Amino acid sequence: MTRLALTLSLLALVVTSSSADDKNGLPLVFSDDFTKGAARWQPTDPQAWKVEQMDGKSVYCQFKQSSYKPPHRSPFNFALIKDLELTDCVLEATVKSTVKDYPHRDVVVVFGYQGPSKFYYVHFGKKTDDHANQIFIVNDAPRVKISTKTNPGTPWTDAWHHVKVVRKVEDGTIEVYFDDMKSPAMTARDNTFASGQVGVGSFDDTSCWSDVKVFGKKR
Repeated sequence: MTRLALTLSLLALVVTSSSADDKNGLPLVFSDDFTKGAARWQPTDPQAWKVEQMDGKSVYCQFKQSSYKPPHRSPFNFALIKDLELTDCVLEATVKSTVKDYPHRDVVVVFGYQGPSKFYYVHFGKKTDDHANQIFIVNDAPRVKISTKTNPGTPWTDAWHHVKVVRKVEDGTIEVYFDDMKSPAMTARDNTFASGQVGVGSFDDTSCWSDVKVFGKKR
């Protein structure tokens, strides 16, 4: 191999590694394929979650209704990543909804979590209304939608789907993606919480999660 060819090969390797380890300019700070269990997670109800083998891979499933009772109307069933508080962040994962289809079939992604009564979440609901398929804030009161854009509903099937949530603290922007990673399905803008934990789950359904990756700035 010539010196030029070697240099180009090394440069390609660096570019490839960089793109794999950052997202929107943020470094990879967490990754979990659940092959080693779920010790890095903090569920609202540990009895409702377990690691299973599904479709040839390890997945983290909230397989029954949680006994958790939030202080305000907000999701019952979610698991947070332990010891990881972020400002700007990008969370990506694959998810399978495991309930029979109905208008409010859902999963959620939680972020900016500062406690049971202070956090944001995205509700990927089958049919949109004021309480479904929106971006919400919980701030010492029942959840309130803050979406500036949404769509008629999340097109759930029984297959695996790709979700992504992008949070930029400086300008408060929130972008939410479902399968189409180029055009956001939902957007919002809010500066109430500048940092917090992130997590996954559902409002009051069941779901399984795999290949979770988080890019971000640690607080």
